[in-house]
Order: sequence, then structure tokens, then C-alpha cells
Amino acid sequence: MLDRAARREKSVAARRYQVSLARSLSEVRDAQRLRHAVFAGEMGARLVGPEPGIDEDRFDAFCEHLIARDSRTGEAVGTYRILSPHAARAAGGYYSDQEFDLSRLAHIAPQMVEVGRSCIHPDYRAGSVISLLWGALAQYMVARSYEHLIGCASISIADGGYAASTIYREVAARHLAPPEYRVVPRCRLPIEELHSDTSRELPPLVKGYLHLGGYVCGEPAWDPDFHSADLFVLVPMARINQRYLRHYLGVARSLAEAV
Repeated sequence: MLDRAARREKSVAARRYQVSLARSLSEVRDAQRLRHAVFAGEMGARLVGPEPGIDEDRFDAFCEHLIARDSRTGEAVGTYRILSPHAARAAGGYYSDQEFDLSRLAHIAPQMVEVGRSCIHPDYRAGSVISLLWGALAQYMVARSYEHLIGCASISIADGGYAASTIYREVAARHLAPPEYRVVPRCRLPIEELHSDTSRELPPLVKGYLHLGGYVCGEPAWDPDFHSADLFVLVPMARINQRYLRHYLGVARSLAEAV
């Protein structure tokens, strides 16, 4: 009964939304407009780009852009950008390397895919869109036999960084990566000066990565442009619970069947 209900829910979501990699500059621009609206308009990030209303940096030209659209309106409502190992070499490195020293990850770099600039339109944050995006990401990783997913998960520092410091301490106690996967922030958040006895709720993206079996790979970096503290997260595909992997691959199949 529950399996049938879950399949029905996937099918309904797949009919309401379309998720695919951008196939044209116009589609990339749709993703970049959504990013600007969320990061600059909603979160107050300081973005510098070639066009007003567009979030674009030098990595965009090397990335693949995953976009979720509302099938009824065609509007872009969710996005991720994906930087493959080959594309990272062409780009001169990963975006995360601007915030963290990734030297210790050299041994897994040939199988390491970076995801980032993740955002969902505020009217579509009930759960289906992120699940569909993650299903497409799972399919991407499995189809290309990549073994490691990396990215930065942001935590607001609107409170001065106390929440970010507390969250790091709590997740590091249970999810800190082994030494061979540790990274070092280039501009670290001074967590030793930010003590709070109040437990904080994990941001959904951080919670999601850890739930899948991800590691937090070291102390948070301070990102002044996005007014955030960033945790570097590594998700080895081998650590993902097979039940979750089957679920997200099932989501991807539902999308393909709905086309």
C-alpha cells in the first residue's frame, strides 16, 4: 500500500514538473535568473555579474545546469549546477577551491563531481522539487559511474555566526570525515569565538546530505558575498543507503516516463 502511494506521488510530481539539463544558453539564463532572485533578491547576497538580474560567474560556462520547471507554466522553479571532473580540469579547478584547500582530495579528484548554486523558488519548497532534482543528480552520478559528490552547504550568519558555529559542532560530532577527506577553509569562521548553548535546526540541504551518508570535511568557511558560513560536504556514492538510492533513481525513472 505504501509502495503504491509512493509511486503514485512520484508519478504526480513527475507530471507536474520537468527536470532536465539545460540545452541552450536561453535555458541557462533561466537558471541564472532564478539564482539571482533567490540569492540576491531573497538572501541579500552581493553578486557581481555581466548582466543585471543574472547570477553568473566564470564557472558557469564549464558547468551543466540542471533545471526543474513547472509543467503548467514553463517557469524555472529549481536548479543545480554540476561540474564534472573533466570540466573542473578545463575550468582550472572546482568552485569550492576558492573557499577551501582541497589538496587532500587529490586522490579522489578523477571521480569527484561538484554540485552547487542550488536553489528553489520560494513557492515550491514543499519537497517535490528538491526530490526530483536529487533523483536527476543520482541518475547523473550512476550513469557516468562517478563515485564522489562534493559541494558547499550554506548556513546564514545573520545572527553573527552563532548558529553556524553550533551547527558545525553538532554535525562534526557525528559526521566529520576521516582525515584523508579533510579540507581547510581559506577564510575560516572563528568558531572558537562563537559559543552558544542553544541547539539549532539543521538547514534542509545540510540535513539532506548527511541523511544520505555524507561527511562534513572540516571547519566552515566564511563567505562574505553570500553572508553565509559554508560547510564542505562530501557524499561518497558507496555510503548512500541503497534504499535511498533506489528511491531517487525511481524518481528519475518517473520523470523519464512522464516525458
